[in-house]
Amino acid sequence: MKPIFARGISNQFRLTLAIILSVILLVANDRLEPVRQSISSLLSPLQYVANIPGAVLDWSAESFATRDMLKKQNKELLRQQLLMSERLQRFEHLRQENDRLRGLLGSPVHMDAKKVVAEVMEVASDPYRHYVVLNHGARSGVFVGQPVVDAHGVVGQVVEISELTSRVLLLSDVTHAIPVRITRNDVRLMAQGTGELDELELRHVAKSTDIRVGDLLVSSGLGKRFPEGYPVARIMSVDKDDGQSYAKVTAQPLAALDRIRYLLLIWPDENELPTEAKAPIEVESTEVQKAAEANQ
Repeated sequence: MKPIFARGISNQFRLTLAIILSVILLVANDRLEPVRQSISSLLSPLQYVANIPGAVLDWSAESFATRDMLKKQNKELLRQQLLMSERLQRFEHLRQENDRLRGLLGSPVHMDAKKVVAEVMEVASDPYRHYVVLNHGARSGVFVGQPVVDAHGVVGQVVEISELTSRVLLLSDVTHAIPVRITRNDVRLMAQGTGELDELELRHVAKSTDIRVGDLLVSSGLGKRFPEGYPVARIMSVDKDDGQSYAKVTAQPLAALDRIRYLLLIWPDENELPTEAKAPIEVESTEVQKAAEANQ
């Protein structure tokens, strides 16, 4: 049986039909958007089903990786715990030995004092004065002469208080001085501010004094203003010029005075609190004169 139409649809007709359909789809594109959204909504469950095998593989790989990571972390934490336990055991032994030595020397044992974290609210804009303002004042029990430290060492002391704020004079201020001692040999000195944030000066140091670059300076506790044993600075240079009566010694504060944000206010023990509310500058100036007379 022969077909009714011996020839199929011509190529010209197909091209014309394709062009007409393309134009129709371009014109009706916006109107077909709801239809596409409906079809997409109907096919969404199928997409989720198609993604299940990949999601299962990813979850399995992540679970194995997490377990392996947790095993490694637990192993490392156990190792660190053993190391810290060993250090705590040694520290406990040293603490007991220190208590026995203090008992023999008749020196009081320093118990943990009250401490409060304070935030710096303002930094001095005067280039000749080095102080900061904290967000704690008399209402928090802050007092004039109170020592202030950060995570690395002594920062300064409170010189002015209000109900809600307090002003702290930094170690680097030229009017500030602090009695210190060298941890290596217990030599006692006086560290004075120079007006530079990264430099302190040790005045009236005899040339025969055993002091070296790198020596650590800690608060000596003299004057009962700063508790004993807090890190203050490290010796940076020692110049023993024959033409000078004293050695020129400079040290670098351990506290980051140029970028402090949070500080620690320390309340000394009751028996260490000063009996009179003297100005800190006057107290330190007297101690400087005493140190000079002792060295002479």
